[in-house]
Amino acid sequence: MSSRTQIRIPCMLIRGGTSKGAFFMASDLPAEPAERDRVLLAVMGSPDPRQIDGIGGADPLTSKVAIVSPSSREDADVNYLFAQVVVNEARVDFGQNCGNILAGVGPYAIERGLVNAEDGSTRVAIHMVNTGQIAVATVSTPGYRVTYEGDARIDGVPGGAAPIPLEFRDTAGSTCGALLPTGQLKDTVEGVELTCIDNGMPLVLMRARDLQRTGYETREELDADDELKARIEKIRLAVGPMMNLGDVSARTVPKMCLVAEPRNGGTISTRSFIPHRCHASIGVLGAVSVATAAVLPGTVCDGIAKVEPEGTRKRVSVEHPTGEFTVELTLGGEPDRPEVLSAALLRTARWLFDGVVGIPPSVWEPRG
Repeated sequence: MSSRTQIRIPCMLIRGGTSKGAFFMASDLPAEPAERDRVLLAVMGSPDPRQIDGIGGADPLTSKVAIVSPSSREDADVNYLFAQVVVNEARVDFGQNCGNILAGVGPYAIERGLVNAEDGSTRVAIHMVNTGQIAVATVSTPGYRVTYEGDARIDGVPGGAAPIPLEFRDTAGSTCGALLPTGQLKDTVEGVELTCIDNGMPLVLMRARDLQRTGYETREELDADDELKARIEKIRLAVGPMMNLGDVSARTVPKMCLVAEPRNGGTISTRSFIPHRCHASIGVLGAVSVATAAVLPGTVCDGIAKVEPEGTRKRVSVEHPTGEFTVELTLGGEPDRPEVLSAALLRTARWLFDGVVGIPPSVWEPRG
């Protein structure tokens, strides 16, 4: 595991959905949390805006980590702990899931021998340790081997790849304790009407027009809009305690999202912040939370979202800066107050490299 000048840690780099992350076996990392966090910061090269001394890509979407281990739960094959390594701070956040990186967990578990592949496709039940929920990924495994090539396309990723359907259940209130953490469909904070929701990702939705924006600005325009970002952050800090998240000044949740009427035949248009930079697309579980708000009567999406009026299965097309993200919801409950029973969506993943990543011995010297 070690050389004279570097500690070598087995690592696999995988693109999951529209993100990219370092995948580790939990047994290859320190068990002590503070020591583990120092290792992850060194791996990614944080804190540094360029992450020049690590494998991070100087963007929140490429500074992510999956820590995987066998699961002792009867309903799961593997455990998946997600870590968001902050780019320009010496901080690692475990307070959320990541559905994009989740797309790589099934292939990783098979490649590492944690799950035996079946001929054709293999279902991998994944315990999302951050929030306790279960997701099921279906991985293409013709000839008992993971295949990454295919024709499935997702906006934000060039070319095609093998499809990886993901199914989520029981994600309502996974972080905040309730689907609507404040108990209200709408609240007013700092003079702005908003909806706080958590169906896998704590999210605050605001109508773009209420912030004097169109909601169709580019990612670059929004990242350069310091006035808007300061106002959004003030709102975020205020709603943290309201959403049972406490002081969120040092956390990456809740995410913030501007919504507007769809422009390209979808259900709703979004511009999401993660939480201080505009997302190039939208996170998987963020899209699930947006889709849920879109189908609930009385949220800030009401009158904006173009939702199919009938049926208990609804396809919600969430538009974002680089395309769209389709979420299929299965609904129960009453028509005027529907309940989301499950959410399904399609992602892809690709193994980029498999080897070892090096960190200085001063960060961590494994014992034994």
